Amino acid sequence: MRYISTRGLAPVLGFEDTLLAGLAADGGLYVPEAWPSLTKDQWRALRGLSYPELTARILAPFVDDAIDPATLTRLCREAYAGFGHPAVAPLVQLDHRLFALELFHGPTLAFKDFALQLLGRLFDHVLARRGSRITIVGATSGDTGSAAIEACRDRANIDIVILHPKGRTSAIQRRQMTTVLAPNVANVAVEGTFDDCQDLVKAMFADAPFRDEMRLSAVNSINWARVAAQIAYYAYAALALGAPERQVAFAVPTGNFGNVLAASAARRMGLSVHSLTLGANRNDILARFIAANDMSIRTVEPSLSPSMDIQVSSNFERLLFELMDRDAGATAKAMAAFRAEGRMPVPDATWRRATALFRASACDDAATLAEITRLDRAGYLADPHTAIGVAAARAHMPPDPDIPVVVAATAHPAKFPDAVAQATGRRPALPARLADLETRPERCAELPNDLASIEAFVRRHALRNAPREIA
Repeated sequence: MRYISTRGLAPVLGFEDTLLAGLAADGGLYVPEAWPSLTKDQWRALRGLSYPELTARILAPFVDDAIDPATLTRLCREAYAGFGHPAVAPLVQLDHRLFALELFHGPTLAFKDFALQLLGRLFDHVLARRGSRITIVGATSGDTGSAAIEACRDRANIDIVILHPKGRTSAIQRRQMTTVLAPNVANVAVEGTFDDCQDLVKAMFADAPFRDEMRLSAVNSINWARVAAQIAYYAYAALALGAPERQVAFAVPTGNFGNVLAASAARRMGLSVHSLTLGANRNDILARFIAANDMSIRTVEPSLSPSMDIQVSSNFERLLFELMDRDAGATAKAMAAFRAEGRMPVPDATWRRATALFRASACDDAATLAEITRLDRAGYLADPHTAIGVAAARAHMPPDPDIPVVVAATAHPAKFPDAVAQATGRRPALPARLADLETRPERCAELPNDLASIEAFVRRHALRNAPREIA
């Protein structure tokens, strides 16, 4: 398996180099040169596998011969061994055809753990074999940062710096990052929005001398391996509900588009996916695009669902590349216009191809609270992001009553206790392993939205942490 950039000007890479590169050198995102496809018989053969075994089988064509099957299976088993539910990703029935796919039983209580617990081990495996070291830089709107830190803490060959928007994550999200005092971990609170943090990360990758000096790598969903690892839980849910003989629809609360992109990738691989519904909050750029081909940037507004407070969804570029028949030049042109003008010119024919698969709706904070209350009265406690996914699913149920709808339950309600308490009158408790989180000491730098300041901090952290001659 080889990987190409969505903008067509970066080198074609194998899996290991794609894993370590993250962002392509031309500013694009790596995607498979050709999509692997499974027959119905091959999908049937995956039924009944444990979650780690299924993940290894789904990843095998993307990894190809870079990692042997036995090692890949071992890494997957290790990645999910510490999850708090024996099914790893259990399905909970909400009504006669609506299900919650609980993706919050990992160490940081969010869906990001599924990819990042594995990604940390993949990095370690590849770096140890190469005798090399990397510096990971990432931006987070709340959940990616803690999951990445938990996956990379104390690893011998990795330094990690995570940027988050100051004051724009929940207190629990912030503390899950800033209370990790491992020497290879650093946190930066940036004076700005998540989009500002994401732009800083992209700018560091675009700064070729700095990128090479620091041996930068990425854990955001710009890293293809992270998207690939998330395909497995869509397959796991669909197979449990009767695929490939039965179609399944998914509803996904969406910010940076990587999670729902993994569901789209599962469909490209032949999984019986009927439709994909995006749930957005007041930062509704993706919902506006699906509804009216309006891909225009507005001001990022804080909400009760901070992981979705995003206007520039990085992974949308991967979808655009496919919608444009993999025309890298057209993709690069559209992305350049988006950055320059704040609006993406998507041809109507291309937009209609998106609406053939995707549905979308948006919830403001009041509607989010109302959905949390509604679910609570029915016996299910949901965080704000999951509630938005459920509301979107209810708005776009497939007309065929035999098609079940699976909502990606992306975070534990205890990560957002204030919102849940506002809707239900009670604050959900953290699991026992995190019960003392609010009293742990924090360590975090506060820096302006300035590339030079951020690069200087990253350089100091990497060199202080692991003195070495950096090529």
